Amino acid sequence: MGSGYFSQAIIFLVKLFFDIYILTLILRYLLTIVRVDSLNPLSALIIKVTNPLLKPLRRTIPGYFGIDWASIISLFLVQAIEIILVALIITGGIPAFSGLIMLTIAYLLRTILYIYLFIIIVQVIISWLNPNAYNPITTIMYQISEPILKPIRQFIPSSGGLDFSPLVALIIINLLMILIISPLMDLGQKLSL
Repeated sequence: MGSGYFSQAIIFLVKLFFDIYILTLILRYLLTIVRVDSLNPLSALIIKVTNPLLKPLRRTIPGYFGIDWASIISLFLVQAIEIILVALIITGGIPAFSGLIMLTIAYLLRTILYIYLFIIIVQVIISWLNPNAYNPITTIMYQISEPILKPIRQFIPSSGGLDFSPLVALIIINLLMILIISPLMDLGQKLSL
């Protein structure tokens, strides 16, 4: 029974370490897409943490069509390593390749959706408490969420000073979780056996 608790603790630590690094890599990619100022303290920290992995990859894997392929490949590799390590701890085996690819895609997409979910909720709370607050972190959150919220605002304009775009974005994110991410994870679990 003790070994079960020990393996749960190891799984927790492996997931925690990898998930934090994957989150940092995704944020680095998103910050690159929206062209956040690298002098921002948060973006400088993210760049510093991800450079040891991305700098060598960028020397060998160039970007094409405006896409940072080194970041995408590093995300896939780190996520796949996490899935493999957790599977080794739980079952003692490595998932089948097709299942590993499907699970990697599903986990990365889920993390991206969780990032947007968190950012939008925090922005809504900040807009209620202190709408004109300036902070380097809130600036980054605004820059990351604006490409998602702007198209929604074009379809649903604000009414009476209320902006409904965050609510619509949260509904869409949850629908994507239910209709796309959950089926991908189920398929990945089946293929990995």
